[in-house]
Amino acid sequence: MQSEKLISIGWNSFFQRQLSTENNANQVIARVSAHYGSQVLLLSAETEFRVPVQLAEAMGEVTVGDWLALEPVDHRTVQRLERQSLLYRKAPGEEVKPQLIAANVDTIFIVSSCNDDFNLSRIERYLALVLQAEVFPVVILTKADLHENPAELRRECEQLYPGLLVETINALNSEETTNLLHWCGPGKSVALLGSSGVGKSTIANALGAKDLATGGIREDDAKGRHTTTSRSLHLLSSGGVLVDNPGMRELQLPACEEGVAEVFDDVLEIAQRCRFYNCSHQGDAGCAIEEALQAGELDERRFFSFMKLNAEQAHNSRSLAERRQRGKETTQFHKSVQRANREKRGRQ
Repeated sequence: MQSEKLISIGWNSFFQRQLSTENNANQVIARVSAHYGSQVLLLSAETEFRVPVQLAEAMGEVTVGDWLALEPVDHRTVQRLERQSLLYRKAPGEEVKPQLIAANVDTIFIVSSCNDDFNLSRIERYLALVLQAEVFPVVILTKADLHENPAELRRECEQLYPGLLVETINALNSEETTNLLHWCGPGKSVALLGSSGVGKSTIANALGAKDLATGGIREDDAKGRHTTTSRSLHLLSSGGVLVDNPGMRELQLPACEEGVAEVFDDVLEIAQRCRFYNCSHQGDAGCAIEEALQAGELDERRFFSFMKLNAEQAHNSRSLAERRQRGKETTQFHKSVQRANREKRGRQ
């Protein structure tokens, strides 16, 4: 089953162990390479083919990067293999529900540019999302030629998380993008995350995903034109695969407490020194956070970023609890109506 082609697109022993031996000979093993709503594009050892979404999702929702075991004739999914990793965000809008981004990814390139797009708080948000998914993050700062001191931006990023790897490149310079090939070897899966126009498609092209289009920079706001419109998996010349994602204008975190805690471990360590365990960090007596801010031990921007993400988590938790309560109330109402109708029929 472990053909060289399957291994080249990310197949490994973790997935092999999940297959039932009696069905191995007949099943078609394929990886989701794109999701178009009504159809799903799949990549097997032999070919790439489309199936209706109803067949692909016969065993549950799928996303780019998922591995599926299919019936050989109609290609209906008989098993969606357990995921090694799953990246998702909160779907846009008020309702709290997840939106899947990619599955079974080894490394995520968090892409930001050295022009007006550069934003440490946004990078922290991406970091929390990636660490929650237990995927290895690498920050890529593009358009280094547009900033007078890209090395300083790199140092600022490196301070966001202990051991964080940061690459500063001009994505149009092929010699500089070769530094990224370390994470793109045979059988490795990488994904690109970032805002529109930061150079994700240019990076993908430089790594060998030749079927991606790129756009220029708009002079009025220093942002690039949005070029990727759907998530898709691409084979790389280095032997790995890459998941390209549309630029995210809005990145709301799902249930991401562990990821936020990991990114802001330094802030939590200071908070443990507060006099009261339920300190609000907003002027309370004996607040260690306030003391650290005044002493310059804690950066004000970083603290407000931490508080914003925590408030967002709390809001999403309340919204989810309220939605579940509304669901219970609706169910109880329908049961009451059904019971009343049965009693009425009984009296008649």
